[in-house]
Amino acid sequence: MFGMSPILLIALVLAIVLILWAVFTYNRLVKEHLRVDEAWSTVDIQIKRRASLVPNLVETVAGYATHERETLEQVTRARRQLEAAEGAKAAAAANSLLDHALGRLLAVVERYPDLKASAGFLSLQAELSDLETKIASSRQFYNRCVLEYNTRVGSLPSSLIASAANFEPRSFFELGGTAEEPRVRFTAGEHKP
Repeated sequence: MFGMSPILLIALVLAIVLILWAVFTYNRLVKEHLRVDEAWSTVDIQIKRRASLVPNLVETVAGYATHERETLEQVTRARRQLEAAEGAKAAAAANSLLDHALGRLLAVVERYPDLKASAGFLSLQAELSDLETKIASSRQFYNRCVLEYNTRVGSLPSSLIASAANFEPRSFFELGGTAEEPRVRFTAGEHKP
């Protein structure tokens, strides 16, 4: 090694540095890809928990509002679509449908004071509100992970390794329609617009 020409030694050192950089970059991409998967798993769990509350909510409301069949069916269909959704884009679209359907369901609830005061409904209301907060938090963490990952996948020089290793950008979990996140809101007592 000491008998090598300086140019060959420099080339060898540069080759080693380049290989180490490529390995480091690849490993970082793998780590960020897995982090995005983990973050999505958290969002997916919260969404599925929320969807699992829907049958109880529908059953509770149905006991009071038997003539509101169309609204109850809408909520049930939206729940099924959310449970079948795969990936951030499909889940976001299905989540928006469920938000809309739950909004209609809660408008029905406003017409039944006894329902709004029932212990079962109040319990479901508290659990659903808690899950809404968890979904928002999980969504924010997921989108932050996707941003970091997509930035690495799309930025030079790491994009060279990303394209060679087939790392693709990931989709954000975006809510459709408005800039504000739709939230299911419950009121205790009087209806406030």
